Amino acid sequence: MNLNYKIIWVEDKIDTLPFLSLIESVKTHLENEFFNVFVDTAEDFDEFKKKFEVSQSYDLIITDLNLNESHGNEVIDFIRDEKHILTEIFFYSANSELSTTKLANSSRITFYQLDGQDYHKQLLHTIIELIDLTIAKLQNIIMMRGMIMHETSSLDLKMEEIVKRQLNNPNLEEHIKPLLDTIFEKILINAKEKFDKAESRKIKEILRDNVLFNSSQKIFALGAILEIMKEENFASKYNDDVILIRNQFAHSELLKNDDGQEYFKVKGEEIYFDRDLCKKIRRDLNEYINRINTLENKINPEV
Repeated sequence: MNLNYKIIWVEDKIDTLPFLSLIESVKTHLENEFFNVFVDTAEDFDEFKKKFEVSQSYDLIITDLNLNESHGNEVIDFIRDEKHILTEIFFYSANSELSTTKLANSSRITFYQLDGQDYHKQLLHTIIELIDLTIAKLQNIIMMRGMIMHETSSLDLKMEEIVKRQLNNPNLEEHIKPLLDTIFEKILINAKEKFDKAESRKIKEILRDNVLFNSSQKIFALGAILEIMKEENFASKYNDDVILIRNQFAHSELLKNDDGQEYFKVKGEEIYFDRDLCKKIRRDLNEYINRINTLENKINPEV
């Protein structure tokens, strides 16, 4: 799982106003869940196949049964029988033959029979229900932990590159020198603590120790650099919103209360693992990805 949600919608009337409106409504729903949304469209099987071969990865495939000279079951058979992929599929039609359409594999397929004059609204409602179901499947502790670790590691690397570049920026030398002095002082303090721990030979303390220029050192340096650059200093908030939650997922045990609700216990406080927490995590990660990317572009505009 990552912060992107990719859909391909196969429909021969996809460029008409009702379907364009449906696509926008679906995108808005996912954006409100703090996903980066990508919707590809195709009018028939051949166009779908070309786009799929380029992307190879979708979280949801939506297809009508009747597609001009082709049919939606060709889309499904291609995905299931040729590609052997179990992506969620939403298969719909106003034609009553939908339920009797033969498919190579019917697992993880939602069949929807269009009915009535207000079928676009019904279609949107049912697609949103399926999307919410796919999100719920992704929001388990293992997948969320993997996504958090991946995205945070990427941010750490970007942040480290920004810090290194600016610490060596000759245009900031006057401002950087006091920062370097502070960093060296902190490293020396940490080094002395490490030496004292090693000399004491207390195995429990040694095993709990971190590296010298650790994540908190980098965040401190980033905050100082942001202030030198006269940018908003979001370093402390980044630590609270991203690093803290990463540490909770990485090192805290997931527990359950008597009602079956999952939660972390952090310093005596119960933090519940639910849809709201997952939504907040995606929102915060996207916020700092954008902030870091913006900062990266300012100091390295040619990239």
